[in-house]
Amino acid sequence: MNIVVLDGYTLNPGDLSWKDLEALGTLTVYDKTTAGSVSGRAKEAEIVLTNKTVLTREIIETLPKLRYIGVLATGFNTVDIEAARERGIPVCNIPAYSTDSVAQLVFAFILEMAMQTAAHDADVKAGGWCRCNHFCYRVAPITELKGKTLGIIGFGNIGRKTAEIGAAFGMEIVYANRSPKTADSPLLKNARQLPLENLLACADFVSLNVPQTEATARMVNRDFIGKMKPGAKLINTGRGGLIDETAVAEALRDGRLSGYAADVLSSEPPTPDNPLLSAPNTLITPHIAWQSTEARQRLMDIAVANVKAFLSGQPQNRVN
Repeated sequence: MNIVVLDGYTLNPGDLSWKDLEALGTLTVYDKTTAGSVSGRAKEAEIVLTNKTVLTREIIETLPKLRYIGVLATGFNTVDIEAARERGIPVCNIPAYSTDSVAQLVFAFILEMAMQTAAHDADVKAGGWCRCNHFCYRVAPITELKGKTLGIIGFGNIGRKTAEIGAAFGMEIVYANRSPKTADSPLLKNARQLPLENLLACADFVSLNVPQTEATARMVNRDFIGKMKPGAKLINTGRGGLIDETAVAEALRDGRLSGYAADVLSSEPPTPDNPLLSAPNTLITPHIAWQSTEARQRLMDIAVANVKAFLSGQPQNRVN
């Protein structure tokens, strides 16, 4: 079985092993593949694994031996699902591998916004404490999370895990979801599902945990921000396309938002003129939420299990 990984570097920059996938066939791993190189690199492949490398209908039609597409991620918008279905090619993704890691980053952002640890660390190392006449001081406001309201938009696996962490800190939990959802964890016995507008009006922190679809694209716009509690903080570990970046930058500058934290931007890598890069009160990380060693190992293990299931005639995690 000829197996080609089109963009393996982000999953495995060298600290994991491809050995379990190698055991299933002849494996070729490329760190990254440009759009123009896909057909040439995968023309002999029966199994193709991709993360962000796009497989359009036109590209799929140039791969006569292709029998299986594995997406090395949960989202599968990089593959023309219908074109694969017409060819009888199963497309399988990796669900729920990064739930704990993403929720952990949401709270790394929230804790940083609340405690301002980076600002205090920088000031101490710049000599601020050495020059201080008192045993302690502050360079920025410090906020206690207990009693604050955490609003979660999208109550899937990551949203629920984020809610549980918030509840453990003593936060009030409210959530919005497109369908009714039960908060079945003992930690969430007091969590409330609210209409989106009601959530925005009361939440001190808002976490975006929805997929990017036609319905959610640029959902955070001037109107959305205008409905938020004045001075609220917004966290986006979903997709960069969920927000109007110019509107968020404007809201940060005029104080309607007191903070914005994002692990995702509208284009990745971003262009230097992205308005969020120069906006005040931002925390921006380079799409690291899924990149814990543990989460990447789970992703690798599930990807291998998906291929094994396909080879046994019983594909799992199929999305088409």
